[in-house]
Amino acid sequence: MSTFQSMNAKRYQAYPKVELKNRQWADKVITQAPIWCSVDLRDGNQALSIPMSVEEKIVMFDVLVKLGFKEIEVGFPSASDIEFSFIRKLIEGNYIPEDVTIQVLTAAKEPLIQKTFESLKGVKKAIVHMYNSTSVLQRKVVFQKTKKEVIALTVDGAKIMKRLREHMEDSYIQFQYSPESFTGTELDFTLEICHAVMDVWQPSIDNQMIINLPSTVEMSTPNIYADQIEWFCQNVKNRENIIMSVHPHNDRGTAVASGELAILAGADRVEGTLFGNGERTGNVDIVTMALNIFSQGIDSRLKFSDINKVREIYEHTTRMTVHPRHPYVGELVYTAFSGSHQDAIRKGMKAQNNKKDDRWEVPYLPIDPKDVGRNYESIIRINSQSGKGGVAYIMEQEFGFHLPKLMHPEFGRIIKQISSQKGYELSPNEIWECFEKEYLINVHPYEFKNCVIETMNENKKIKEGKSRVQGNIIIKGRTISFQGEGNGPIDAFVKGLRKISSVEFKVDSYFEHGLTKGSDSRAVAYVGIDIQNQIIFGVGVDENISIASIKAVIHGLNRYK
Repeated sequence: MSTFQSMNAKRYQAYPKVELKNRQWADKVITQAPIWCSVDLRDGNQALSIPMSVEEKIVMFDVLVKLGFKEIEVGFPSASDIEFSFIRKLIEGNYIPEDVTIQVLTAAKEPLIQKTFESLKGVKKAIVHMYNSTSVLQRKVVFQKTKKEVIALTVDGAKIMKRLREHMEDSYIQFQYSPESFTGTELDFTLEICHAVMDVWQPSIDNQMIINLPSTVEMSTPNIYADQIEWFCQNVKNRENIIMSVHPHNDRGTAVASGELAILAGADRVEGTLFGNGERTGNVDIVTMALNIFSQGIDSRLKFSDINKVREIYEHTTRMTVHPRHPYVGELVYTAFSGSHQDAIRKGMKAQNNKKDDRWEVPYLPIDPKDVGRNYESIIRINSQSGKGGVAYIMEQEFGFHLPKLMHPEFGRIIKQISSQKGYELSPNEIWECFEKEYLINVHPYEFKNCVIETMNENKKIKEGKSRVQGNIIIKGRTISFQGEGNGPIDAFVKGLRKISSVEFKVDSYFEHGLTKGSDSRAVAYVGIDIQNQIIFGVGVDENISIASIKAVIHGLNRYK
């Protein structure tokens, strides 16, 4: 009996749409980055099986500051002693820069609020973030309270916060309120409870409060979340006195999209974590969202120029891992296995290098990997699915061999066959070993020993425009002398070789280039030879390009089966 059975979708119901007249967000584009607030040290930390130690929190805090975050939620000081101790260490140790504001979270209960304010003694500026759950389901099942009772609880908490702030004369304390489970709360009730808090706190343009509308549980498509944010922005009183914040979660896997559409809908601020770590399926991934904005030519206000370092510290402090396909950051995101992708990237990179401007235009790569501290060496990796363009790119970028286009199919087939046999991806070094063995060091049945190349300038007996090649070649273990004259060194060598060999062949194509610069520079020659209407390439390397060409002919003959 199959374990895969039909699923009963009738147990669930569609999320209701928002009746939003004159919808505006759908016609807008993001023109600037939002205010970012990292909640890695709170939401991201509480979701860890092994929470960060104080020392690890200090490391993470320092990284967040260096990345450019100006608002950092540092913990839930009333929840545990380690949270409280960490906040005290930040304040007493002067870890908080002048332009950075820490944020602390508290539920709307007096003992918790008091403990929270105690943790902030001596702070220069901070955001105190109060929340309570307002959703229909939580009111009904968890708290068993009416709307009026929930509002009363919230207002009491707001009054306590206002009173305690009056005793923090040497600190600037900004207030934030979150109707937790906003996505499960009626919009009109959300507006009513936020207005009740505003009436207590009395925000102004010079002393704005933050209203944060979290998708504590992501329950709808991102466009509906955007409708909710726009509806709220249209209906909230004194909009200029509030900073509109969102805190998307990722239950449906669309937190980044929800965050982006929320900005279009009027959000000024986004709370999230570096790589989306948080309860259940996580928070909005700020790295992805910020680099999405960056990819549109907009300053993200965050410094992800060394993304590998960010990933390294994140993985060390959280003991989490970043997925190899994570946008912008994953190990494999600047690689291509598909042959058509590899060829397009190779051509795109070449065109990019020849452009007069630096506007980024490379197929399959939305941003220049160098902008985030990555490089091009691993853009293309080779397995049995790879194409000839990818193999050629590796040879060019890693080893300086610009294989002629006519040679791409031949070497591509060789690599694909080897990769299929081994059953795994080939590293650049393995590709080089295949190339070297196939084209450069094969000495059977012919092995070059030495030769002298002369022209009319060196020997007046040679006709003008002609070259003479004479030397020794080893054939099946025997050293045999040869001599030939022709229209250039290759033609002369071929004619001389034909005199001592029974193989009938002719040169079909020839390419050359320098491998390195300087007095000890070497040259590489690629020669396609035609043997019984079969084109076979040989490659030769030498300080003398004529010798390199002769070696290429010999190596091509050795490949004939």
